Amino acid sequence: MKVIPISKLLPGMFVQSVTKQTGRIKIKNQGWVKTQAGINQLIKAGILEIEIDPDKTLKASEPDTPVPTPKAEIKKRDPWLKVHSSEQEMGKAKKLYDEAKNLQVKAFSDIKSGRDLDIAPFKELASGFMDSIFRNQDALACLTQMRQKDAYLLEHSINVSILMGIFAKHLGIERDIIVELTTGALLHDIGKIKIPDEVLNKPGRFTDDEFKVMQNHALYSKQILEEAGLSGIAVDIAGMHHERLDGKGYPFSKKGDEISQYVRMSSIVDVYDALTAERVYKAGMEPIKAFKILKEGCPDSFDGELLTKFIQCIGIHPVGTLVRLSSQKVGLVTESNPETPLKPVVKTFYSAKHSRYTQVQDIDLSNKKTADKLESTVKPKDYNIDLERFYKNSILP
Repeated sequence: MKVIPISKLLPGMFVQSVTKQTGRIKIKNQGWVKTQAGINQLIKAGILEIEIDPDKTLKASEPDTPVPTPKAEIKKRDPWLKVHSSEQEMGKAKKLYDEAKNLQVKAFSDIKSGRDLDIAPFKELASGFMDSIFRNQDALACLTQMRQKDAYLLEHSINVSILMGIFAKHLGIERDIIVELTTGALLHDIGKIKIPDEVLNKPGRFTDDEFKVMQNHALYSKQILEEAGLSGIAVDIAGMHHERLDGKGYPFSKKGDEISQYVRMSSIVDVYDALTAERVYKAGMEPIKAFKILKEGCPDSFDGELLTKFIQCIGIHPVGTLVRLSSQKVGLVTESNPETPLKPVVKTFYSAKHSRYTQVQDIDLSNKKTADKLESTVKPKDYNIDLERFYKNSILP
């Protein structure tokens, strides 16, 4: 027997078993692969490595020999499957998030100093994000809500990358493509390093001239990634995430079918995170209000069908959202409930009625024995809550 990568599999070889894959394909019977089309089917299903019997390889003179072919059974991936609990995954997720911040800082420093951007660590990080998302997406989703007002430039790209990964997983996109999407999202704003600080960090509305300067960041991002050796999906996201379906976006004024599904996804996620982000000069918007603004931008700016799927994926009350229950308990949404999206799992820690911290309690609102209901989303300032302390003591390991 011999183990070979799928790229080395040729028509006429005898497949004994699958030894490495990204999906869950099952070979129902051993046998010869007769055609390249059959090999392509296995590649598409996520097969990476197979075991063959070299002694049974058919010779070129035996093309018409009747032989059995591997029959594949591909199971549809469950986008809500959680292999680990949120508590189990949170430590790994936090390590990845911190690594992403450090990587962004180094990338900005390298570009400012005239050094080339090293793409390899970003690809590796994007792959790590996907491993975490496939184990339990709620952990990284929760971290996207732990924002620092003065770290927007760093955190925004990381959050967009994580949300893109979750969104793509929900749509059933192949893992290799998702890694490209998350890599592009991680670097989609890298061009902002070339924007003058007085424009980039301006707290108020841009003048027309300042806005034209700011628009150049997408072009710069595209150029930086191309010079670093990237191409395809990642570069498209970096260069075109501000394009709009009606052609009124920038920098290329592309419209309609000129904008790929992946770029359409990135434009939705980019705007959503920007609207909900805490900034030094503005409070973050509640998710439901951000969804409303995005809805108002359909179909002129955004793809309505994709937006609906994004909302279904993220939830009306996304993981990491601070909420008040009917019992006047205040807590953080820590787990999504796909079957009952309006009834997530909430980790309560504060009483709005008595204005004091309480014992931490996990409440599954979908449990029929629970009388509590989700009443509304709230902000830490509504009750003078030190949310950062709560994260450190009750969320992070």
